[in-house]
Amino acid sequence: VTASCGFGKDFRKGILKKGMCYGDDACFVARHRSADVLGVADGVGGWRDYGVDPSQFSGTLMRTCERLVKEGRFVPSNPVGILTAGYCELLQNKVPLLGSSTACIVVLDRTSHRLHTANLGDSGFLVVRGGEVVHRSDEQQHYFNTPFQLSIAPPEAEGVVLSDSPDAADSTSFDVQLGDIILTATDGLFDNMPDYMILQELKKLKNSNYESIQQTARSIAEQAHELAYDPTYMSPFAQFACDNGLNVRGGKPDDITVLLSIVAEYTD
Repeated sequence: VTASCGFGKDFRKGILKKGMCYGDDACFVARHRSADVLGVADGVGGWRDYGVDPSQFSGTLMRTCERLVKEGRFVPSNPVGILTAGYCELLQNKVPLLGSSTACIVVLDRTSHRLHTANLGDSGFLVVRGGEVVHRSDEQQHYFNTPFQLSIAPPEAEGVVLSDSPDAADSTSFDVQLGDIILTATDGLFDNMPDYMILQELKKLKNSNYESIQQTARSIAEQAHELAYDPTYMSPFAQFACDNGLNVRGGKPDDITVLLSIVAEYTD
């Protein structure tokens, strides 16, 4: 059972893109008879300087992955395959598309009760069981504030624009149990909320019905959004910046996307 919530960092202007897009972030939740698949992607904002809308790339990538899942063109144990197929389709697309994004794909295989994940860049996931984080994704950065990313660059910029292969994604597989909480989110959440704060919010989850999950997803996204604009707060991002020799305080204004899921008995 999955609910989503998020904020574009310009959301004060009341911009909510159509579909599952919060600012330059995009996400999807797709079901197939064998698996549930979640995805988040964070469009790289630097493309704005070149007159490119960063949400186009992340949104198209997620919609393409979602369609591949719904058509059954994937293997649950190979989430990198979903990313690879989606990215290849973008590269071959007849419509010119430029941009880059991070991506995280999480697949729950219903038959084996295993979770298979692929994370490229600094979006990611947490698995919480009994109030503790039992699994979390690793962040992939080339250097400070420069995550791994999938890219399509104009011919003249190829080789200059950072571009990683879907195969570079960090992949994991592990068993999940009924009642496990899976939080999949873009870096707008993780840069502003440390694990202990996220866990405090997750304690408020009453049960695995959609309304309760939606409410908790919203309260997590709202808290991250508030902290992002707090100039005195020592955010995880500011902490990381300080570790890299930069004197930074405050939250990190960014798009925030949160997918909150609970592993539950499947009822049609």
